[in-house]
Amino acid sequence: MTAAETKTCQNCKQSFIIEPDDFSFYEKMKVPPPAICPDCRFRQRALFRNERTLYHRTCGLCGKKIISAYHPKSPYVVYCVPCFTSDNWDRLSFFLDFDFKKPFFDQLGVLFKKVPKQALYITHGPTNVNSEYINYAGPYIKNSYLVFNSGEGEDVFYSRGIRHCKYSGDLYFATFLENAYECINCHHSSGLSYGQNVTSTVDSLYMLNCSGCTNCFSCVNVRNKKHCFFNEQLAKEEYEKRVKEIRGSYAKTKEAEERFGSFALKFPRRENQNLKAVNCVGDYLTESKNTRYSFEAGECEDCRYAFFSKNMKDSYDTTGYGYQSELLLSTAAVGYSSRVIGSALVSVCRDVEYSFGLESCNNCIGCDGLKNAEFCVLNKRYSEEEYRKIRTHIVEELMRSGVYGLSLPPQVSSFAYNETIGQDNLPLSREEALAQGLGWQDDIQATKGQETMPLEKIPDHINDATPSIVNEIFACEECERNYRIIPAELALYKRLVVPLPRKCFNCRYMNRIKMRGPFTLYDRKCGNCGKSIRTNFAPDRPEIVYCEQCYQAEVA
Repeated sequence: MTAAETKTCQNCKQSFIIEPDDFSFYEKMKVPPPAICPDCRFRQRALFRNERTLYHRTCGLCGKKIISAYHPKSPYVVYCVPCFTSDNWDRLSFFLDFDFKKPFFDQLGVLFKKVPKQALYITHGPTNVNSEYINYAGPYIKNSYLVFNSGEGEDVFYSRGIRHCKYSGDLYFATFLENAYECINCHHSSGLSYGQNVTSTVDSLYMLNCSGCTNCFSCVNVRNKKHCFFNEQLAKEEYEKRVKEIRGSYAKTKEAEERFGSFALKFPRRENQNLKAVNCVGDYLTESKNTRYSFEAGECEDCRYAFFSKNMKDSYDTTGYGYQSELLLSTAAVGYSSRVIGSALVSVCRDVEYSFGLESCNNCIGCDGLKNAEFCVLNKRYSEEEYRKIRTHIVEELMRSGVYGLSLPPQVSSFAYNETIGQDNLPLSREEALAQGLGWQDDIQATKGQETMPLEKIPDHINDATPSIVNEIFACEECERNYRIIPAELALYKRLVVPLPRKCFNCRYMNRIKMRGPFTLYDRKCGNCGKSIRTNFAPDRPEIVYCEQCYQAEVA
């Protein structure tokens, strides 16, 4: 077995390690080991996944006004989802003859600008109802607004990474929630507000690392309790009295939130939020085996550097999707597929390389937007013999340049870096992004200076907010971006008795990302036994962090 090797990233000059198992995988995929580090590889893949930056456009086929992930000034023709998925256009008519004398990626960039793009990446059809402002979402989403990377939801707004949630808002990585607000990694709960790492909890607020609780407020590491207030057991009447003095008031809630932040630092945290993860390294990993340096992944086996991916085997450097896939390398939103390299938005495919937006295709390289095709190069069909000859030429070219096995390059990217999940999770300044060739969009659609009500005029208590508040425009206290309160949002705040937010939906989302923690692993010592651990709590952070064994011994 090849020994581990330390390399220097060609992009950022940081060192990174290629482990023995990695060499075996790259040999299986017949690609060389990567010359750039995992973070730079993530950033390049992210250029093909814009979830939340949306624009108004016009469908290039039917002329309908639409919502799109593509900037109006981008070079692409954009079709609405019904038009794109229809048979009203001939995908194979958008092709190029392969030129052996020109660089492959130069030709691919020309093709990408030629082929129409799908406005949003959602499951089209009757399964999604009254949910126009969603992306990378579906099926079975109903009456929802600004929901991303999600499925099976009803009356949900401003959320990402959810499944089977109803009548809720501002969720991140959640399943089976109802009447919930501002929750991160919460599951099977109802009436939960401001929760993180919470399961099976009802009618509670400000809960951290808790399970099985009912009517609790500002608790940490609590199990199967009722009427606890800052971990103190109270009689029902006293609990209700204390909570009533705070609940619904913005000023009182902010005071309680600050107190809770200090209070929570007294209690140990788990090194990670993994569940049923065997021989795994990362965070928010569930029911996985031999999966390392991965985050928010589930049912994965023998995978590395998987982000938001589910149910796949033997894959490296994936972002999103997965689902019954194997042998994926350097992919974004690829699922139900086998042996796919350097591609994005590919479904039900086999032996596909450096392609975008393919469905039910086999043996394609450098293609865009095709369905039910095989032996295609730059969207042109060839005989199997001709295809093999051209593919061999392309692979040899990419091998010589040292990029075979990496993702689609920035030069053919669909989006600027600050439009994508890259900026959410590994942020860069404008100057840094441009220096790395990742692009930057200075004209992201947003409004400022149109507020009709100053923040200080917003009623302190939610019970004093009248229905007309949905007609007002506010300016975010953090970024000054204008935002509104939508009717479903107001109804939820009143049901849960929580105050109106003073920040826009984007700043609230980024705050949840901050609370979730970075997609970075640090070496620390368990705060109890001194054992070496890998965690996304940096060594200089104030939290007490325990290894799994010590945490379970003290808390469970």
